[in-house]
Amino acid sequence: MGTKLERKVFLKKEAHDSILSYCKMKHPNEAILILKGKSKKGLITIDGLSIPPFSYSDQTFAGFPQSFLPLDLSYVGTAHSHPSGSAEPSVTDLHNFFGLVSIIVQSPYENDTDIFAWDSQGNQIPIIFESADEQKN
Repeated sequence: MGTKLERKVFLKKEAHDSILSYCKMKHPNEAILILKGKSKKGLITIDGLSIPPFSYSDQTFAGFPQSFLPLDLSYVGTAHSHPSGSAEPSVTDLHNFFGLVSIIVQSPYENDTDIFAWDSQGNQIPIIFESADEQKN
């Protein structure tokens, strides 16, 4: 019996800033984005984003028809906002889980304390945020 892989999310600075900006732009409606990156030995690195085709949102829901997504092996999950201010995944969020990780950003979408990552069971996943110093290297 193998040991359970401890998951972590590494969020690159550019993706981090873009997620916050997109959430602010869509407010008071929910925003939804597809996370792009790679997963290796439990570390999910997010280095890009995609706006899902035919996505829809209102103040309490955001989604997209997965059947219209082009095949892309770099998809690792989704990010969406909760304008209400809570970052807890709803039952609907868990039922519509896509990929390995769901990032939920709570209003006011200002900084790292507003960003949370979850697995498909609703367990929180630790996030490592890339600093501006790391980005220069």
